[in-house]
Amino acid sequence: MLNIYRTDDEKVYEIDRFEQDCWICLSAPTGEELKRIQSLTGIEPDFLNASLDEEERSRIETEGDQMLIVVDTPMLESSKGGQQYDTIPLGIITLPTCIVTVCVKESPVLSDFSMGRVRSFSTKKRNRFILQILYRNAAKFLYHLRQIDRQSSIAESELYKSMKNKELISMLTLEKSLVYFSTSLKGNEAVLERLLRMSFIRQYPDDTELLEDVIIENKQAIEMCTIYRDILSGTMDAFASVISNNLNIVMKVLTIITIILTIPTIVASLWGMNVALPFGANPYGFWIVLGIAVALSGFTAFVMMKKKMF
Repeated sequence: MLNIYRTDDEKVYEIDRFEQDCWICLSAPTGEELKRIQSLTGIEPDFLNASLDEEERSRIETEGDQMLIVVDTPMLESSKGGQQYDTIPLGIITLPTCIVTVCVKESPVLSDFSMGRVRSFSTKKRNRFILQILYRNAAKFLYHLRQIDRQSSIAESELYKSMKNKELISMLTLEKSLVYFSTSLKGNEAVLERLLRMSFIRQYPDDTELLEDVIIENKQAIEMCTIYRDILSGTMDAFASVISNNLNIVMKVLTIITIILTIPTIVASLWGMNVALPFGANPYGFWIVLGIAVALSGFTAFVMMKKKMF
């Protein structure tokens, strides 16, 4: 999808043609849309294609007066284990005439800008626009991390009640999301640190201050991700041990019941043989044998209790 925007008087307008100081937003673009933007702006084809590779790493690359910034942005997806969070590359390309963003899917970070939810946003101030995108991206990571922590608490409370695999699988999905976030945030951190050393950022103190705020937000997200992952991992290990212990208790009880019930079976089998046995001619033989079986079972249970087997 191809959308072109520009701002006037702090309002965002969608336009139908390329203009100076506009913002070109490409979300899951087609081949024709990529060719159109390339012919309009003269952008490097590799810059456009790099952001469409879901395995592309976070990096900065320059070619003449063009610069490509690739960072990972969080996405919420559905899976069999529940909601799963993933990251995809978001490409920001700066040109002398405009700014271009490229993403394999529609990004919530960019949607905030296109829908006018970001204050003091201008397509004419390209450097500041880049920093605002990076700041919203870091804030989106923090938002999703809080959601993961909330879902983890819900799954944990459900696990106290049910002790089933469903909740463990849900927590495993969240832990997997935290691994993706941790890897992406560290890659983004390297990009932000490199941006801070670039001269065009240091031209304006406000831009430098904003970038420092972005770096702080990103570091906070990394710390939160590490803490939540450690907590989640420890919780999963603890509950897995509890479930395993409960299973051992159940198996122990069933084994004890089996042993106790085996005694009457052995006695009944002995008196069921076609040979002469005691009490065979006694009219009360059945009750005597039954009493022997009950007595032996009771004695076995008494011994097991004394040995603290249950």
